[in-house]
Amino acid sequence: MSEMITAALVDLDLDATANTKQEAARSLAERMVALGRVTDLDGFLADVAAREAQMPTGLDGGIGIPHCRSAHVTEPTLAFGRSAQGIDFGAPDGPADLIFLIAAPAGADDAHLTILSSLARQLMNEEFTTALRNAPDATQAAALISGDNPTQAESTQPEPIQAHAGQNQAPPAIEERGPGGGAPEQEAAPTPAAPFRIVAVTSCPTGIAHTYMAAESLENAGRAAGVELTVETQGSAGFTRLDPAAIAAADAVIFAHDVPVREKERFAGKPTVDVGVKAGINRPAELIAEVRGKAARGEITEAGKPSPVEAAGEGDDGYGTKLRKWLMSGISYMVPFVAAGGLLIALGFAIGGYKVDKAPSVMEHFIWTDSTSWAALLFQIGGLAFAFLVPVLAGYIAYGMADRPGLVPGFVGGSIAVAINAGFLGGLVAGLMAGAIVMAIQKVRIPAPLRGVMPVVVIPLISTAVVGFLMFMVVGKPIAKLQGALTDWLNGLSGANAIILGVILGLMMCFDLGGPLNKVAYAFAVGGLANPTDGSLKVMAATMAAGMVPPLAMALATTVRGRLFTKTERENGKAAWVLGASFITEGAIPFAAGDPLRVIPACMAGGAVTGALSMAFGCTLRAPHGGIFVVPLIGNPFLYLLAIVAGTAVSAALVILLKGMRKAAPETAADQVPAPDEAKVPVAA
Repeated sequence: MSEMITAALVDLDLDATANTKQEAARSLAERMVALGRVTDLDGFLADVAAREAQMPTGLDGGIGIPHCRSAHVTEPTLAFGRSAQGIDFGAPDGPADLIFLIAAPAGADDAHLTILSSLARQLMNEEFTTALRNAPDATQAAALISGDNPTQAESTQPEPIQAHAGQNQAPPAIEERGPGGGAPEQEAAPTPAAPFRIVAVTSCPTGIAHTYMAAESLENAGRAAGVELTVETQGSAGFTRLDPAAIAAADAVIFAHDVPVREKERFAGKPTVDVGVKAGINRPAELIAEVRGKAARGEITEAGKPSPVEAAGEGDDGYGTKLRKWLMSGISYMVPFVAAGGLLIALGFAIGGYKVDKAPSVMEHFIWTDSTSWAALLFQIGGLAFAFLVPVLAGYIAYGMADRPGLVPGFVGGSIAVAINAGFLGGLVAGLMAGAIVMAIQKVRIPAPLRGVMPVVVIPLISTAVVGFLMFMVVGKPIAKLQGALTDWLNGLSGANAIILGVILGLMMCFDLGGPLNKVAYAFAVGGLANPTDGSLKVMAATMAAGMVPPLAMALATTVRGRLFTKTERENGKAAWVLGASFITEGAIPFAAGDPLRVIPACMAGGAVTGALSMAFGCTLRAPHGGIFVVPLIGNPFLYLLAIVAGTAVSAALVILLKGMRKAAPETAADQVPAPDEAKVPVAA
């Protein structure tokens, strides 16, 4: 640990450079850059922000642990900062005054990750955190964290887990003499009742901090409750499977996780509490009490039943929230097929012209020196990749609802949707039906000997047959007619109707900047590319153009009126040029997070203008992604760029106007810190 943190990586006066979690991460990361531990500041901070977006890293007790695995980290590193005023990292009990920035290389070895996990466990020790709050200087703080301080190492070492094997042993008998001095009469001591046994699994997306902190918290609560609790940590350092005998002997199971539990079927048939990893950290005693209550009531978890994480919806989520998460699950898996297939098709058109779709199969006719043959090759590969769009959408919607047993009926239902021309809408319905049917089958109580074949044979067989019947004989034909009517409507759009659709798409793309509403609009546009028509190509063009506006507008605004933005926002504005040009709408999120009431309406206004103009100009696009880099594939490219410029100008002007109407906020202390040498810090795209 002493190699991971030194006094140079400690800032005991973080208030001087940071007021927000973004500024705190940047301030600590700059220390890592200065020591050569991080090679690309902005790239590393983007990885930290991506991890933070998955789940806030604030913990009860005034602790913030921003962390990530990143290709921009040269060796495992830990930086520590202390803030007197506190910095909000999203913890329920308020701001954090102890901030640990943990940086792990993408390929960190197990030994280093194990050390970082031991720190995560230490953070559950109140004596350890108190010592850090009282550390007089950076050197002593670094020594406390690394364990080089003898006093600290002795006083804050977490209590080892007691070996429970000896708890059932009877106490030694007391030797007594009989009345005649004969042999003593031994009276067997009563054997105490066996303790309540719990096995638990903890995991988080990065597998560095929360995984081990939840394990430590559960173990401590188990000792306090007098239960025998064993934890399997599924972290970045790998995981050691619990002894099957321990699982078999367990009375109950706790899952505290934010990624699917590996080999979850090992725990089937036992009372189970399934929660996010933060619940394991913040309320372990409640979880133990809850699972003991389930065991007392005889509530058993059947094999194959999806967890809240795998079912993409917590148990207390409303149906609307669950439906949104299920749909987002399908769309997130679909997007890589869209990008790869769509861009290959676009390249084929760019090289071979729009007649390339009439070319014969490259298996039958291919000339190595003919560019048209290469264009046909790219087009045909892309076409095959794009053909997976609807089946993948349906398959992973079902997967989000019912875990792996939903994949087969989902994929088959999506393929049927393609075969009967039900298109994108058919894929949505097939995925939801497949997931619902599998979930219904999983609720049926099955004798224990048959549980092993249920997810492999019985569930796929029955669910696929039912989904196929419904798609072919019941819902498929009406959906195909609806899809045809929608296609005809798009093809017939002109004048005011087309402009109104462009406005709606622009508003949706810019409302949540890459969130669910943005993804719905994008999925609608991409779905039209499966069977492209003039109307669907116009929709795709308007959707991409509107999605480029928010980051470009923020980049322009920070360039024109930099004094209205913080230093961090001005730096983000430089990267936003590239992100916007590449059609990465999320590039505007840092600005919206800091000032949503001004930034989001301004972005929506500009997106609506761009969407309307793109539809009015009749611009078309055959590629689902690419930003300005696919301009040669756009119909009416100059008018298309004009639409983007107009929307960007409108959004930038509005955000400047709205920010200018308030009294300019004074520069924070962070703004006074000289920026790092930008020539040495490449901008991350």
